Amino acid sequence: MIGPYAARTPRRISALDLLLLSLLAVAVVRIGLPLINGGGGYRWDWSVIGRYSLRRDTAGRLVPGVLLQGLFTTLRLSIWSALLAVVIGLAMGIVATRRRLLAQMVTRTYVEFARNTPPLVLVFLFYFFLGEQINAILGIEQWASRLTPAGARAVSILAAPPRQLPAFVSAVVTLGIFEGAYLTEIIRAGIQSVPRGQNEAAQALGLTGIDRYRYVVLPQAWRVVLPAAVGQFISVIKDSSIVAVISIPELTFQGLEVMAGTYRTFEIWITIAVMYFLLSSLCSWAARHTELRLNRTDSA
Repeated sequence: MIGPYAARTPRRISALDLLLLSLLAVAVVRIGLPLINGGGGYRWDWSVIGRYSLRRDTAGRLVPGVLLQGLFTTLRLSIWSALLAVVIGLAMGIVATRRRLLAQMVTRTYVEFARNTPPLVLVFLFYFFLGEQINAILGIEQWASRLTPAGARAVSILAAPPRQLPAFVSAVVTLGIFEGAYLTEIIRAGIQSVPRGQNEAAQALGLTGIDRYRYVVLPQAWRVVLPAAVGQFISVIKDSSIVAVISIPELTFQGLEVMAGTYRTFEIWITIAVMYFLLSSLCSWAARHTELRLNRTDSA
């Protein structure tokens, strides 16, 4: 078995490991217990999490509260941004493997600009300067205003409420372009890891350029790309928190709103951190499960 999830020989715990674990335990006890016991005058109130996670509507049914709504918005935003990043990364990654100077210059300029610009700056740049142009070209506001009630509900489930759609699209484009730069390098490295003889053999068989990538190069590169690509998707989930600055009601934004209204700082942010951790852990588990299945298929 190969890859980061290959079986490894368990390591023995050394004296240094025990020392570090002991120091960590002491720090947790000294800092955590006073807070739990109300030290410093802080009184915990975890009931606020339940009130803002689930609520009852006018018919008495349980519906998601603002925290769960923010979690679902984070999921939708991450999925759409990741899909756009994959499209950009795949296209630019293939172009980056070309030997032509223009192709190299275009991909290198894009990658260096996106990777060396803070994502928060990109959010403001796209939202305030390019958002209007994108909305004008795509006609998002006009299209959203003409939606039927059923169409508006479908758009709300798949993306965002119609009135928030322009800002949502700007956020998706920003995150997609930013994360696509990293996927470009990941996919480029995966394609270049495929032996050149494979491509030459496919060409000798008469396959077109598209068919060579579709049937020969990309299936082999996929196994190399998978672990890093999943790590990048986890980054999309975490980086989605920055779009709170343009009032996208994702998890971080909703947490800020609840904290401002309840002053339950520790409870809110601990809960939000756990939610992000669970999302990221689920993605890591899925990647590990997928790679193990691929390795079992190869060894069969």
